[in-house]
Amino acid sequence: MRHLFRYAGAALASLAVFAASPIAAAGGEPSNQATVVMVHGAWADTSSWNGELSALASRGILARAIANPLRGLNSDSESVTSFLRSIDGPVVLVGHSYGGAVISAAAAGSSNVKGLVYVDAFIPDVGESARDLNGATSVIHTLPEDQLFDPVPQAGAADGAVDLLLKKAAFQQYFASDLPADQSARLWATQRATSTAAVGSPSSVTAWKSLPSWAFVSTGDQIITAESKLRMAQRAGSHVTTFEGGSHLSLVSQPAAVVSVIESALATFD
Repeated sequence: MRHLFRYAGAALASLAVFAASPIAAAGGEPSNQATVVMVHGAWADTSSWNGELSALASRGILARAIANPLRGLNSDSESVTSFLRSIDGPVVLVGHSYGGAVISAAAAGSSNVKGLVYVDAFIPDVGESARDLNGATSVIHTLPEDQLFDPVPQAGAADGAVDLLLKKAAFQQYFASDLPADQSARLWATQRATSTAAVGSPSSVTAWKSLPSWAFVSTGDQIITAESKLRMAQRAGSHVTTFEGGSHLSLVSQPAAVVSVIESALATFD
């Protein structure tokens, strides 16, 4: 699938923001409490974090889920960095899947980020792209591209970049394998197209080299293998939590387990 993943630049996409406000209820003054900011991955949207948002809110924890444009690593990370400037106080930045590459870059330009949480996510080093790190046995590398993706022409794209949508069968069988069929079908129907320029962009900076990090690793993930995720997490010196089973969308199916890791990160900054 090499021709689908050629690197290309992309224009900055608009940023959508959902969830609770970081302003304290009393007096409207900025809170000194850490805010959790969550960034979704490819073929997803902010609703991926609905379970985590509900659980964190019930604990009185400030949390935001923001849209990842999925256009290109540089522009995607810049959009997250811009949003982080709007938050007063410390931030724990959380990324799922390709969102892990985005937060690694975005945090490098954000002095208020105090920790990184990777949820079944890529943790690339400089020069690595998401497509390099799925793992040799990932379905991304072992199945023909025409069984996985529907390519969609991308208006104004440079260097042959195209948008990709996951096919319904692939989404349900490999991406969301531990979710009920009706739920995975809805998620497939609402997925956001991902540019090959995003997953093919090499990282130019890696904030995990200077910030503490935590990694949530589902062993049932068929998109990024557990072996690859563990290797990346160990290289980054992350605090690792291994979840037996799950899927690439364990953040949807197992939000309580993911929130436990986020709380571990938050406890470090209390």
